[in-house]
Amino acid sequence: MVYLNNAATSWPKPSCVNEAVQACLMDTPASQFRGGSAILKKDVEVLCREAMGELLGIAESERIFFTSGATESLNTILCGLDYGKAGNSILVTQTEHNSVLRPLMNQSALKEHPVKIISCTAIGAVTEELLEQALEEERQDGRQAAALVVNHCSNVTGYVQDMDMISRFAKKNNLCLIVDVSQSAGCIPVYADQWKADAVIFTGHKSLMGMQGSGGFYIREGISLKPLKYGGTGRNSKQLTYEDEDYEYEVGTQNLPGIMALLAGVNFVRETGVDMIHKKEMALMEKLYEALEKIPGIQVYGNSKECRGPVMSLNFKGLTASDAAYILESGYGITVRAGLHCSPLIHEAMGTQKNGTIRISISYFTKEKDIQEFLTAAEQIAGSVAGR
Repeated sequence: MVYLNNAATSWPKPSCVNEAVQACLMDTPASQFRGGSAILKKDVEVLCREAMGELLGIAESERIFFTSGATESLNTILCGLDYGKAGNSILVTQTEHNSVLRPLMNQSALKEHPVKIISCTAIGAVTEELLEQALEEERQDGRQAAALVVNHCSNVTGYVQDMDMISRFAKKNNLCLIVDVSQSAGCIPVYADQWKADAVIFTGHKSLMGMQGSGGFYIREGISLKPLKYGGTGRNSKQLTYEDEDYEYEVGTQNLPGIMALLAGVNFVRETGVDMIHKKEMALMEKLYEALEKIPGIQVYGNSKECRGPVMSLNFKGLTASDAAYILESGYGITVRAGLHCSPLIHEAMGTQKNGTIRISISYFTKEKDIQEFLTAAEQIAGSVAGR
């Protein structure tokens, strides 16, 4: 099998991740502040926070909190932030995932804060001009924007946003900057503090090489955030109400196997080097782009050499994305993904909103022979549809 669906979940995992999960399940159960078995050694959550902080450029690693993944993290952030008076709006780029769009458009607590969609280009780029245009439209409508949500790397086109420019725009306009690095963390350098990010969301099961059901968020000190969930934390069981926003964000039994896997995956990424991972993946993406553009009958979306991630979208002319994906898997043993990829709005910019695209996504463990097998299959499928 050739696995090219790493933007959904990376596979295979480094052996150290598998070993970490097994060791966690075999060892005496322990959880933060709740037992004596971890006394005299650093808590695994603390170690993972510190490793995540180094990887994401976050000095205040104690402000990193673990959840079941990016979706829970985004719900926590988006539903818990204070956006000021009713009518203040939330700016959201057209590239965002449904884990951003659906909380904002369905949670009753957010109904008083309109959502303004910032247009992107056909390749998924959010430009300074488009940001300024969206903000000016809000001003003309008598609304003040309070926050900006940005997807660092598109999970559809792989376009990597200019975060330095976006950061300057956010700070100039006094916007709370929320950055989703789910698709970039572990394979593209992230500089959260340098970007002056107020909140950062990550997931564990993609390029961080961890397991499904793991992830978390960072929230800057001083940002008001009400928790999404309440419950036991093992710290001060007598406390029933919270005063002066002394909230806790990790409640209930923590996913220790997931955090152990995440720690092992993050350490693998740090030891290998994000720059090395990025360089290897971009070499494979370059091979994909160059070869596919020479095959008649294939349309590639989002080819921007300077701003690429390990994700791309394409379609075969004369085939729906779902049909082409079925042929690739059943006929060639190649796993890709077809559809809108839980990011419907970007497809409006791409003109693919009806059937979506085929998404090809690689990882550090993708081999050149995997790419060649896909290219051979793609050429044969395109030729067959065209009657060549």
